[in-house]
Amino acid sequence: MKVQKCIKESFSVIGKEGSTNDGNGFIQELWNDANSHFNEVAELAKKAENGKLIGIWGVMSDLSRSYMPWDDNFTKGYYLAGVEVSDDASAPQGWVKWTIPSYEYIYVKNDSPDTFENVIEYLNKNKIDLVGAVHDFNCPESKEAYMFFPVKKL
Repeated sequence: MKVQKCIKESFSVIGKEGSTNDGNGFIQELWNDANSHFNEVAELAKKAENGKLIGIWGVMSDLSRSYMPWDDNFTKGYYLAGVEVSDDASAPQGWVKWTIPSYEYIYVKNDSPDTFENVIEYLNKNKIDLVGAVHDFNCPESKEAYMFFPVKKL
């Protein structure tokens, strides 16, 4: 597991929102909904100079919606499956916009079903606090999936 660090300034995501209260499989259902209706937000998506999307995000928050880690040992919270947009974008009907605060992150390639647990173990061993909710990032350029673990609020 290659652990990397970065700083990401505050960013906004428009997507489809659900929670663990929606039952097993709710995250995949959100992605299916977001992907099948992407045309409704495509014009709002942030793009690089080459025209490719900047980022596809699965952002998370605790049940208080304060962008803290999921509650009850990471078992209860909100998930927003969406695309990075400019901060001034407005979510169309049926979509939700979140603006994630600025953090320093530890991030790793999500290439194993144990990635989350392995990074939590790494943080604990190295006495690094998780200061916010973990996010999934899918890089449109490389097609690689990553997990971002906020370790310092900026």
